[in-house]
Amino acid sequence: IMSAFGFWLMLSCTTIISSLQCNHLPWQQRKVIENSLRLLDKMGKKFPQQCLREKMSFRFPMQVLQPRQKESVGTAIEEIFQHIFYIFSKNLTLAAWDGTALDEFQNGLYLQIEQLEACVIKKHTYYHRSKEASRLKLKKYFQKIDCFLKDKQHDLCSWEISRAEMRRCLQLIDKVTRKR
Repeated sequence: IMSAFGFWLMLSCTTIISSLQCNHLPWQQRKVIENSLRLLDKMGKKFPQQCLREKMSFRFPMQVLQPRQKESVGTAIEEIFQHIFYIFSKNLTLAAWDGTALDEFQNGLYLQIEQLEACVIKKHTYYHRSKEASRLKLKKYFQKIDCFLKDKQHDLCSWEISRAEMRRCLQLIDKVTRKR
């Protein structure tokens, strides 16, 4: 587990050099996503057989990753990472996952959120109506996942289904960032 000083130092360095890295953001996102997917696999074992009958379709709103302006994609990805971070900061006691991999996953997401925020602010990207609609679609999508977890009382299967859904979500982002 990272010490408070080490985390602060890493966060400070990230912020200082963030303006230099905004041009390399798509490449960085691909690396973060690759690492996040690896950590999602490492966190848990194979999808439990007893959870197969409980599958749930959350329907990711693909249109949020296909806006007319490139800057909007970065903003949407930042929002998605924030939601994923929030979901994985919840009641994980029944998940039975590798704690170190979970911590690394959360830290990687947090640092990428910070990087995206710095780049979005630097480009002076503000939400317009279309961006607000995208935000609402993402919020609705992640609320479904959150409600599903609550309805199932954060049991093992609900976490495994949510983990599989986050994997699909990250794979969609990866597909979009490779095109940019």
